Amino acid sequence: MTPNSPQKSTVSENLQNAINDKTAKIGVVGLGYVGLPLVQAFIRAGFRTIGFDVDAEKVQLLRAGKSYIKHIDAGWIKTCVEDGTFAPTADMQQLGQADAILICVPTPLNDSRDPDLSYIESTTRFIAKTLRPGQLVVLESTTYPGTTRDVVLPILNETGLKVGKDFFLGFSPEREDPGNPDFSASRIPKVVGGIDPISLALANSLYAFAVVKTVPVSNCEIAEACKILENTYRSVNIAMVNELKVLFQHIGIDIWEVIDAARTKPFGFQAFYPGPGLGGHCIPIDPFYLSWLARKHERSTRFIELAGEINTSMPEYVVSRVAEALNDVGKPVRGSKIGMLGVAYKKDVDDPRKSPSFKLLELLLARGAVVSYNDPHIPVLPSMRHYHVPRLASEPLTAEYLASQDCVLIATDHSAYDWQFVVKYARMIIDTRNATKNVTEGRDKIYKA
Repeated sequence: MTPNSPQKSTVSENLQNAINDKTAKIGVVGLGYVGLPLVQAFIRAGFRTIGFDVDAEKVQLLRAGKSYIKHIDAGWIKTCVEDGTFAPTADMQQLGQADAILICVPTPLNDSRDPDLSYIESTTRFIAKTLRPGQLVVLESTTYPGTTRDVVLPILNETGLKVGKDFFLGFSPEREDPGNPDFSASRIPKVVGGIDPISLALANSLYAFAVVKTVPVSNCEIAEACKILENTYRSVNIAMVNELKVLFQHIGIDIWEVIDAARTKPFGFQAFYPGPGLGGHCIPIDPFYLSWLARKHERSTRFIELAGEINTSMPEYVVSRVAEALNDVGKPVRGSKIGMLGVAYKKDVDDPRKSPSFKLLELLLARGAVVSYNDPHIPVLPSMRHYHVPRLASEPLTAEYLASQDCVLIATDHSAYDWQFVVKYARMIIDTRNATKNVTEGRDKIYKA
């Protein structure tokens, strides 16, 4: 053993052996857009898995061999459930059966934009009830630096077991990109941090079997901060182009053409694109975790908070553009029929989480518009905790439907849409995604937003 290698115990050696020979059973808590692809990655690596979720409906669907996530094949789920490599359950007492427990639960913000760690805390308490020697616990949920050490560890310590000796603890941020065929969970490098050297070694060796590459870092705080940095970087740059979009629109410059020209520079520039607002489970949330942490330490993050304000204001800007376009033809927003194309937070996915489309619908309804939508990936609007929108069903995208709307608002540029068809039959179009850039006829109907 080298001087810098961690001191191993029989408990850690047994777990390491189980990982090496793939007899270690992997438990994943939270079977959503992060957890289910992670289950898939470990099964494909040769491990048996248990999937935990408090949503009994999800568990029933999985047990029946059905998928509720577009890019996870139902046939694959059925095969894995039948051959025993995947056991979905809502019974948290079975957490004690897993040798490694990976936590993939939501980390939303509360109404005052402070971190809501209730899902992490409740999951950790479930784990503590059955925690036994030889278990590895890894938090994957995006959160602020210090969560693993200051929130998760104290709860597990209440069991009387000792971290680094009896059980092991780490943090490895999820980097899932739903709908991206080039980067499935197993093909994305995995940053791994440990609460101590042995925990890091065990977590790193486990993930090394399931992903293309691991990136071990000094501690959990580095790994936690890494994910926050990645998404804050995107948030700030998107805010910049959103702000320029509003300015350039006012002075008659097409922001999209500007970006296309700038991206021809082979160095020093990365293209980011404007939109109707931020969506998904990370970028709209993660920077505010960092702002909260700064306030806790009596520091400010003015740059980050300004970016958040700009991005949050984009739906109001889009609705103002709708009002301007309708006004050009002598119509008020109140009473006008407005059809929205796309409610998923980005193209070609069935994920509506934090989609700006819900805010757009809410704002339009508040102004008295008669709203409807079409999305080939989302047949019925799900109920959303922070938005008051009726549970509409997706309308068929026919020539008759398009022609019946006073305004068609493009919120998500799904590949399934035929934009020439849309422009041909719609009376008026508000394009927030530059989706109609290649349409040659009917451009006088198109307003950029």
